[in-house]
Amino acid sequence: MAKVIVMPKLGYTQDSGAIAAWLKNEGDTVERGEALFDVHTDKTVVTVESSASGTLLKIALEPEVTVPVLTPVCVIGEPGEDAEAALANHKTLEVADAQDEGLLDDDDDDDIVEAAEEAVGETTAESYDYDIVVIGAGPGGYETAIKAAQVGKKTCIVEATYFGGTCLNVGCIPTKVMIHTADLVSEIKESPAYAVTGIDASAVTVDMKKLQQRKKTVVNTLTGGVQALLRANGVTIENGKGSFVDNHTVTVGNKQITAENIIIATGSSVFMPPFIALEGENNILTSNEALDMDELPGTIAVIGGGVIGIEFAYLLSKLGPKVVVLELMDHILPMVDPEISGLAQKQMEKDGVEFNLGAKVKSVKDNHVYYELNGEELDVAADAILMAVGRIPNTEGLNAEGIGIEFNKRAIAVNEVMQTNISNIYAIGDVNGKVMLAHTASHEGMVAVAHICGDHADMNYDQIPSCIYINPEISSIGLTEAKAKEQYDNVKVGRFPMMANGKSLIEGTTNGMMKVILEGETGEILGVHIYASHATDMIGEVSVAMSSELTADEMIHAIHPHPTVNEALGETFMSAWLGKAINSL
Repeated sequence: MAKVIVMPKLGYTQDSGAIAAWLKNEGDTVERGEALFDVHTDKTVVTVESSASGTLLKIALEPEVTVPVLTPVCVIGEPGEDAEAALANHKTLEVADAQDEGLLDDDDDDDIVEAAEEAVGETTAESYDYDIVVIGAGPGGYETAIKAAQVGKKTCIVEATYFGGTCLNVGCIPTKVMIHTADLVSEIKESPAYAVTGIDASAVTVDMKKLQQRKKTVVNTLTGGVQALLRANGVTIENGKGSFVDNHTVTVGNKQITAENIIIATGSSVFMPPFIALEGENNILTSNEALDMDELPGTIAVIGGGVIGIEFAYLLSKLGPKVVVLELMDHILPMVDPEISGLAQKQMEKDGVEFNLGAKVKSVKDNHVYYELNGEELDVAADAILMAVGRIPNTEGLNAEGIGIEFNKRAIAVNEVMQTNISNIYAIGDVNGKVMLAHTASHEGMVAVAHICGDHADMNYDQIPSCIYINPEISSIGLTEAKAKEQYDNVKVGRFPMMANGKSLIEGTTNGMMKVILEGETGEILGVHIYASHATDMIGEVSVAMSSELTADEMIHAIHPHPTVNEALGETFMSAWLGKAINSL
């Protein structure tokens, strides 16, 4: 006899649910205990197993339609049985039967049952399609959407181009794939110094076409994983460009979707400065095109000495081209303490990179970059020119201005919980212009979701780690020495040279240094800057310490393992707080 399967009651307080996804199709054979469908509850997405064996004769409820518990959702029976008749003859489970199956408690009212009887073939009216719609599936957007779904919010994510955003597709990940190859080339060429024989360093080359293929493989693996994670967490995916109709409505192509709350996570794009004139036939590249090169130029000029410019200067110089960096400021990497960035510059100069600091680029004509330096008009010739002067928020086509969202210059203005001036609309990541880093975007998303749920999470922009993937690596968090002395009366500074660290000596990266900046009375950690191998892995320890309000004393008494580069961090805190380290004079 055909059995009608109903919307289950999965929790004491649950009175309704929606099918997130059918795991079987009509006509499929189903075994009792086999996964049949996923249900959205008020808390999460739960997979429901079939309570009968047979053929799935009819699916009576489409996904994403919310109905009361005990509403019929499908019919399972023998082939040829009349599913419509089974539904027509079906009456909602009697209370006694429901109690026997654990669906209702003894003191439950009949209201749920009566509501379910009335709702067969009907849907309940909801104000919005979703609790949360996230526009943009970069690291901030997709992680925020997953978090929202995990805390029980019905969530949709809208993506126009590619999942994983700039970071996974044309930023962090592909850059590091190529840098890893550059590091290997460097290690192979230097291997005779480590007792490796039989290598002809002059014969070592990189097959750029194969490198591009490897980069694509890594990127595709990660971006495919993003979509799988979204689906597994019950997030609805809408492909297309999102544009506001009003503060609760977004169009995606020809479709309109509504949401109680909307989170903008549209990221940023390469900034092409209008004050640099482009003339003639020039080979101007952005970071996007530079990552796709399957042939290397002989020389390349990099305009900009920030993170992007310096990482590309390092990468390209290791792969072969002659690299010239033109930077407007008097030092590279402005977010890093100048003492640390100065060491990195010296090492890169030893490796053949030329730096022109204080250079004001005025124009690019054909294969020449024209700039002013110390009052003198100069130029540099290059086969390719990389524009790396920054990024700007992506808001084109969003119609944010059209619905009254306020801006701070080109970025969407937000408060401390990521709300725009329209209280149900939030903006996270590069689009709000605060700190353009993937991990910043992700944490801002957690702050926004917490606020939507009535909770609170902190966003402390003074404690965001920054990582630069050259060799040795650079990482930093908090204030530079100069900034600390501007804000605090009593500042203590400690340094530890990596030449005094055993692991660095083993690895041949003794040219680096760690620097710790403390408040002099309390030992509060104000800033840490590291130029050493594994620096980007070690800065996480300091991030935890700062967010936990640990002091220098506690960092000193934490046991750092030996032999590691990491043990130098404890020594640097000794140098700052106690005035001397153990293993360095």
